[in-house]
Amino acid sequence: MPELDRRDVATGEAAPTRESTPPHAGRTLALTSAATAVTLMNYTAPMVTLPATAATLHTPVSAQAWLINGTPLGLAALLLVAGSLADDYGRRRMFLAGTVALGITTALGALANSTLLFTLARVAQGAASAAILASSLGLLVHAFPTPRGRLRATGVWGAFVSGGIAAGPLLAGAMAPADWRVAYVVLGAVALAVAALGSRALTESRAPRGGRPDLAGAFTFGLALVALVAALTLGRDGWLRMPVGLLLAAFLVLTAVFVLVERRTRTPMIDLGLLRHRRFLASSAGGLFTGLAVIGLFSFLPALLQQTLGLSAMDTAWLFLLWSGLSFVVALQARRLAGRVSPRHQLTLGFALHAVGALTMLGAFDAGSWARMLPGFVISGIGSGLLNAALPLLAVESVPADRAAMGSGAQQTFRYIGSCAGVALTIALVTSAGGLAHGADVAIGVSAGLALVAAVTVGVLRERSA
Repeated sequence: MPELDRRDVATGEAAPTRESTPPHAGRTLALTSAATAVTLMNYTAPMVTLPATAATLHTPVSAQAWLINGTPLGLAALLLVAGSLADDYGRRRMFLAGTVALGITTALGALANSTLLFTLARVAQGAASAAILASSLGLLVHAFPTPRGRLRATGVWGAFVSGGIAAGPLLAGAMAPADWRVAYVVLGAVALAVAALGSRALTESRAPRGGRPDLAGAFTFGLALVALVAALTLGRDGWLRMPVGLLLAAFLVLTAVFVLVERRTRTPMIDLGLLRHRRFLASSAGGLFTGLAVIGLFSFLPALLQQTLGLSAMDTAWLFLLWSGLSFVVALQARRLAGRVSPRHQLTLGFALHAVGALTMLGAFDAGSWARMLPGFVISGIGSGLLNAALPLLAVESVPADRAAMGSGAQQTFRYIGSCAGVALTIALVTSAGGLAHGADVAIGVSAGLALVAAVTVGVLRERSA
């Protein structure tokens, strides 16, 4: 396969203007990592407060998937267009807009008094998060133009993905005895503080293509995702019912329309030609199955622990920390594997470890023992750390350097598509399989199976020789 264009970002920009000077690398890494952590904290906060939130908002079991899925839905729908906008109109500009919007929409989530309003606030938080995540890796690629520096930066950034996942439930669990809403106020304030610091410390960079934003693509893609999540959510009441079939058909039709739009527009959200490159396919498949197999399961496990084993929100958060904390440590240290283990092989190993970890948890809910889940949390946490370290590096390596934000947005879009589908599927399996304990085993088994499929898929997508 021909080598992709590897121009240095500094020379790949449209013109050597004053604003294209690379920013201070350390400040850029610190701010983008902090914002990413806050974004993931916002995403994971409802995991341990889902029972309390559902009770306050009078949310039925059939609609609880929306309480978790609002943010990944917004992320998946807008990550691609956010990446394109960041490259075209300025990564710093998009980053700051995202952090301000995240602060405001997170605070609005704390004021919601119904399932619909809370879900809409979460979707808006996802849209703001999309701007942050898509622009962050673009800023890092500009600040760290050398392969060695980029390896270090993406490793730290990936570790903070795991760190945010770990810290969100702890914050929410600590605030839960008072009110689950307090956590959202705190996260909103932190996001605004990051925006204030970023306005002073970050330098602008862009790689303009010309043309208009692909709003038609974003609209059709967003509708397709809503149809898919709605179908999976309704599936718990019967997968062969007409509404489920119609929604799945709508998803397929809208996806086809999206492909047509992307082929005809001058500045598409995603260059479909990249799908011919195996490295890009490996990056996309890795993101999709991470959301589907890993995030989908662990997003609902905390609520399941509370409902079946009677753990408190804080106890659940500490148990969840065993998985997410290990993920953080492993992701932070995984850069030491560079040169010996490729990102693609790290993904394969990470998925295999998650599958093994998930299988060791079978029967724990039926036995009423949270201690039986500890080995699975440890093994899967190590696997998750490898995934979070490898995915951002593979994302920026799978596209030309001056399209880093688009590459990041594409991979993370697949990640959150998988997350939306995984959460909805997990809840549907747990609540429709004849008892929560039995349903949990079904969902865990499906997660392990999907992880094994992912390990094989990523493993065979190796680059052909030139």
